[in-house]
Amino acid sequence: MWTTGRMSNAKSWLGLGTSLYFWALMDLATTVLSSTPMPEVELDTLFSGKPQSHQRSRRSWVWNQFFVLEEYTGTDPLYVGKLHSDMDRGDGSIKYILSGEGAGIVFTIDDTTGDIHAIQRLDREERAQYTLRAQALDRRTGRPMEPESEFIIKIQDINDNEPKFLDGPYVATVPEMSPVGTSVIQVTATDADDPTYGNSARVVYSILQGQPYFSVDSKTGVIRTALMNMDREAKEYYEVIIQAKDMGGQLGGLAGTTTVNITLSDVNDNPPRFPQKHYQMSVLESAPVSSTVGRVFAKDLDEGINAEMKYTIVDGDGADAFDINTDPNFQVGIITVKKPLSFESKKSYTLKVEGSNPHVEMRFLNLGPFQDTTTVHISVEDVDEPPVFEPGFYFVEVPEDVTIGTTIQIISAKDPDVTNNSIRYSIDRGSDPGRFFYVDITTGALMTARPLDREEFSWHNITVLAMEMNNPSQVGSVAVTIKVLDVNDNAPEFPRFYEAFICENAKAGQLIQTVSAVDQDDPHNGQHFYYSLAPEAANNPNFTVRDNQDNTARILTRRSGFRQQEQSVFYLPILIADSGQPVLSSTGTLTIQVCSCSDDGHVMSCSPEAYMLPVSLSRGALIAILACVFVLLVLVLLILSMRRHRKQPYIIDDDENIHENIVRYDDEGGGEEDTEAFDIAAMWNPREAQAGAAPKTRQDMLPEIESLSRYVPQTCAVSSTVHSYVLAKLYEADMDLWAPPFDSLQTYMFEGDGSVAGSLSSLQSATSDSEQSFDFLTDWGPRFRKLAELYGASEGPSPLW
Repeated sequence: MWTTGRMSNAKSWLGLGTSLYFWALMDLATTVLSSTPMPEVELDTLFSGKPQSHQRSRRSWVWNQFFVLEEYTGTDPLYVGKLHSDMDRGDGSIKYILSGEGAGIVFTIDDTTGDIHAIQRLDREERAQYTLRAQALDRRTGRPMEPESEFIIKIQDINDNEPKFLDGPYVATVPEMSPVGTSVIQVTATDADDPTYGNSARVVYSILQGQPYFSVDSKTGVIRTALMNMDREAKEYYEVIIQAKDMGGQLGGLAGTTTVNITLSDVNDNPPRFPQKHYQMSVLESAPVSSTVGRVFAKDLDEGINAEMKYTIVDGDGADAFDINTDPNFQVGIITVKKPLSFESKKSYTLKVEGSNPHVEMRFLNLGPFQDTTTVHISVEDVDEPPVFEPGFYFVEVPEDVTIGTTIQIISAKDPDVTNNSIRYSIDRGSDPGRFFYVDITTGALMTARPLDREEFSWHNITVLAMEMNNPSQVGSVAVTIKVLDVNDNAPEFPRFYEAFICENAKAGQLIQTVSAVDQDDPHNGQHFYYSLAPEAANNPNFTVRDNQDNTARILTRRSGFRQQEQSVFYLPILIADSGQPVLSSTGTLTIQVCSCSDDGHVMSCSPEAYMLPVSLSRGALIAILACVFVLLVLVLLILSMRRHRKQPYIIDDDENIHENIVRYDDEGGGEEDTEAFDIAAMWNPREAQAGAAPKTRQDMLPEIESLSRYVPQTCAVSSTVHSYVLAKLYEADMDLWAPPFDSLQTYMFEGDGSVAGSLSSLQSATSDSEQSFDFLTDWGPRFRKLAELYGASEGPSPLW
């Protein structure tokens, strides 16, 4: 019978707690009982209370497990227990062998006494128990004395592990202004000690840092807010330190800590406010629509969606001229131009701008209105703007028979600036390459410069330019659409060459051809043509014309019995008239050939026999004769051409030798002034001539519109009669095929009536020089000083002679 026992070791109990001490006492009692044999009768008496006889029999306590404390730190091996066989007489004949988990490494046995010791430090958290097997052998024979027995060595726990936060450090978020007791996060600490044995694994939570803002539940580890009205804008981040202590928090327990980083999330508890109650901005009047004028900003201490802003114009006289939008990235209000501005119309605007939060929390409405207003003053700055046409588009209808120089439209533009500079007009030649039109440089009168033909160009789209005289870079433009109206100036005519065939056996009244006509004109009521025989063929005995009243006509025979030998071809003149005003007509000729036909009316031959080739002369021979005649003609023409263009001899007369000849001219050139433009300022009205005239510039360095407008005063107006006369003469010169192929001076014997100096003709002058006064010449400036001295009144004393 196997028996086990434990010896009392006083050193083993030192330093144990109350609970461990209790279990140690129990273990010691069982060890003593198991190791000390007791009479069976005494045991029976002990448990039954009945008197027994004094007969004794040996029996033992049989255990199948040992208990040993962990973390033994002594120098000697730790005694675990004792194995003993009933067959052991104490003479050393029994040998004890230990096998199983940890045998020989963790645990050893005395093979003679059966004492078991632990030779390594035991850790319950690494291994809580070991399963071993024991065997008793005859030392002499090696024969087993007892069956092999299995037992367990359990490691008893002591408080050697502090609580640990395996998930720390923690990060948590809680909304600002949360009520007291709002749950933030739960922390959990674990203790590796045995939770079923004592209080080694009983954990209690407490807060070491983070008060008075937060608190922690001692049992669950839930962290809650402990202070009301925590403001993120005042303090956003908190570092809280939580402690977990075992042994129920009693003195002597082990503790562990963790850090919880708590962030206050934002809520919309701050209304927006403008740091400036007045903004001053400026914008050019030429700023395009949607361009930025300036920015306003309402400051909001919140962030994210709670700081989003919406800007609106709630009042002011500029609500229709400006608009405001919110920049989603920077939450600023961008003021933009809503419609074109004009410094001359309005120089300043006032806007009342409101900034508000679109996302408002109802529980914070008591903190104030979540919108604010500011005033924006916008000044419009003047810029030099190009001339503006009124209206912005012209549509003109002109008959195509209008005479050259006729004014068809007055184009009007004005300087929108306060200075109201003088305007000069011109036509963009890229829009009128044919130069059909001309515009007066000062009045803007649009005239015809060439005859118009609707059949050639029915529409003209030109661009008229207007330029400020004082600033040539400021040029405005307007589109002018000209529709050429149709007049009846084209007579109807045959659309093609008409040729008809008639048989010799044709009957009277037989239809031989149907003709039609075309007219390039386009009358309002549509085309309507009238057909009849021409006056010279009104009594034609062979053919007649029948008008179909549908713009076509039939050609009928008047007789029968046509003979090809008598006349093979007839030419019938037909008069075609239109219905326009005035009526136009033309004569078209219908060619009618007489042909030989079969009985069923099929044409067989239309060539007269008189013109047929003789049988003796073949067609090839005739072609050869014509070819020879052509070659002879070419040779004659070549000989005549060579005689006419005979080359001159190469011998040069000494008198005609041009080498080393010097040609001398006695006239002297004008130098650089030859390349300068003629100073047309001399032709200005002397009443408007300025003393400090601008220096002359090169004419070839300036565009046409600038070179013309710089030297023409605004008051220099030319009558429409002169314009019509000059334009007509210019067209005649352009159309003259015999005119020299270079620019020439055209002299017109025409005198206008708009000259400031009046007429210089002697036809209406006084009969004698004494009756005519030339005193006004002194007012014409220095250029007319010599004339004033000759013809005007003398300022000095009169001569005596």
